[in-house]
Amino acid sequence: MSAHVAIVTDSTAYLPQEALTRHHITVVPLTVILGDEMLEEGTEGSAQTVATALRRRRPVTTSRPGPERFTAAYRAAADAGASAVVSLHLSAEFSGTYDAACVAAETAPVPVRVVDTGMVAMALGFPVLAAAEAAQSGGTVDDAVAAAEKRAAGTSAYFYVDTLDYLRRGGRIGAAQALLGSALAVKPLLQLAEGRIQLLEKVRTASRAIARLEEVVAERAGQAVVDIAVHHLAAADRAETLAERLRARVPGVAELHVSEVGAVIGAHTGPGLLGAVVSPR
Repeated sequence: MSAHVAIVTDSTAYLPQEALTRHHITVVPLTVILGDEMLEEGTEGSAQTVATALRRRRPVTTSRPGPERFTAAYRAAADAGASAVVSLHLSAEFSGTYDAACVAAETAPVPVRVVDTGMVAMALGFPVLAAAEAAQSGGTVDDAVAAAEKRAAGTSAYFYVDTLDYLRRGGRIGAAQALLGSALAVKPLLQLAEGRIQLLEKVRTASRAIARLEEVVAERAGQAVVDIAVHHLAAADRAETLAERLRARVPGVAELHVSEVGAVIGAHTGPGLLGAVVSPR
């Protein structure tokens, strides 16, 4: 076994299985709780189960992995020959996942660097891939962390939701903003900034919000070489249409991923979510 830096992340990165396999990335899943039923994110049908539950107004909550899940992941990495681990996670503003990883890192059999990327979905996934590529090129822990932090700093994430109600109920956006949006009957366009979900613009119709989402992503990409991810929950047709338009409109697209978000993000955004991540290389 050759010494190497192992990469660990959580299930909210929504990385394609092919990328996880190619880069030997370990994923620790978060959990979604529907009444007395617990589902690990990433299990078959979990996102659709959550979407159905939300439509029926069933209570849906989420739970971070326990430190023991990270302990097991770090031990497995060490057993496979890793000399160190870089563990990259969704914003600590959204979840206690980062804290759980930090607890586990204290007793890990090899040094573990835990990173709060301030991101989620493929806005987390792209920095994870950058770290993995640095590690596979023989880079140190510092090299892998620097690559991830550089990629995260340049990555932008924007998304549209049919209603702010799910985010308000989950405490992911201020109640005042949510109530304002409902009162004005607007369609919110949101962004990730400083590890939080913030209101970017208020648009009057869903069609205009989606058109504006396309415009914002294209403007952010400019002429640079970029990777783009389009995410959705129970809105596959919208996502494919947006992806096609971005392929035609953004000249520097290197890779474009289209995927349904997992159960954890879906629980807080609700069905109809349409998001786009733009990440310069």
